Amino acid sequence: MFVGDGDTIQTYEVTQTTCVPTATKLTRRADTMAHTEAVYVDGYRVFLLRATPDSNERRLQIDGTASHMVIHRIASRPATCDQPTPDTPEGNFEVFAQTWAEHYISFDAKGADWAAVVATARAKVTPATKPEALFEILQGMISPFEDAHTRIRAGPIKRGYQGFRKGTDRLIKHGFRDFKTKDLPPLLAVTDSRLQGPLRKWCNEQVQYGHLDDSTGYLRILSEQGYTREGDFSSGLVALEAAFDTIFSDPSLKGLVIDVRINFGGLDPYGLALASRLATTGYVAYSKEARIDPVDRTRWTPGQPSFVRRSTRPGFRGPVVELTGPLTISAGETMTQALMGRSPKVLRIGENTQGVFSDVLRRTLPNGWYFGLPNEVFRSPEGTTFDGAGIPPDIEVPVFAAADLAAGRDPGLERAQIELYRNR
Repeated sequence: MFVGDGDTIQTYEVTQTTCVPTATKLTRRADTMAHTEAVYVDGYRVFLLRATPDSNERRLQIDGTASHMVIHRIASRPATCDQPTPDTPEGNFEVFAQTWAEHYISFDAKGADWAAVVATARAKVTPATKPEALFEILQGMISPFEDAHTRIRAGPIKRGYQGFRKGTDRLIKHGFRDFKTKDLPPLLAVTDSRLQGPLRKWCNEQVQYGHLDDSTGYLRILSEQGYTREGDFSSGLVALEAAFDTIFSDPSLKGLVIDVRINFGGLDPYGLALASRLATTGYVAYSKEARIDPVDRTRWTPGQPSFVRRSTRPGFRGPVVELTGPLTISAGETMTQALMGRSPKVLRIGENTQGVFSDVLRRTLPNGWYFGLPNEVFRSPEGTTFDGAGIPPDIEVPVFAAADLAAGRDPGLERAQIELYRNR
């Protein structure tokens, strides 16, 4: 719920049984952007407010996301907000349990009886439940889902949890949040040793380009975020497009390998920007839908399609192979999905991606902890979703297997080169 007061908007997180006023307060900027009614900011996030023909409806979009929220004017605050949910063990539990019940997308796919999970966990919560014990109860409710877009952060007690699909965490030795700095270089070194000459790097080294031979380009994208010091979407897009201008002006490029086997996600439109540089014609990348009914899990918002449009800037229309794996996560996966409609086909080699696509719906507990869960699906033009299992490869090749790393081999890269030579 959004409550306006002059140039600020206070946010409330509301379920059928709870109401939590949050610390998020949007402040209106003096300037506007094209096709917006107003622009609000909250730290580094930029919110774009757009009018619709209905005076009681607005569209609110976080800059850098692939869809918008449709918000409706209501006559009064919900009754649940007459008394905000108290900061008690029972109050915190109720917010957590009810938010999941109303928004999570994968209960059926995971074979979960959420009502039974809640009943079992609620029996453990009393007015005397300590924060550490409450954290364990909440984590225990969601950890069986093995969902990388589920998380809990309890700052006051220095505890955190993030899900991950079992069997795909073999490379996460120090925890997901620390993976990039602690574990990345040894993995990348195996691939780098196969390159001809040095890698050029852009966008805070998240976008890298080199050659496998005189005519085969190698494009590695480690994430879709943090491309500039400012950290905002717009400046990042400028930096990314400038990098692509240089990369796709390579006169020797006859075949391209895109490596997202390690890609930690970020902002979905950056993947659309890449797809537009490779497109030979326009197509629908995917359509986003969100759960709309707090009880009926089969009801979704109308789909909001995202389109790939052939760019007029430098691009590449020849054969492309993409390397994917379980550490192809979130926006790395939506980028992969955005490439699936390209003709000629982008051949995928490696293993299934992680299987998380939705923006993370972040919610706050009365005690200040926050948690996140997925409440959307990205449907292909055929209506397919890839949540859980991930996007499968066309050719399955082990990704960073221990024996290959020890021997300095990169079989996925080797297979990519073979397939490119076949298709030239």
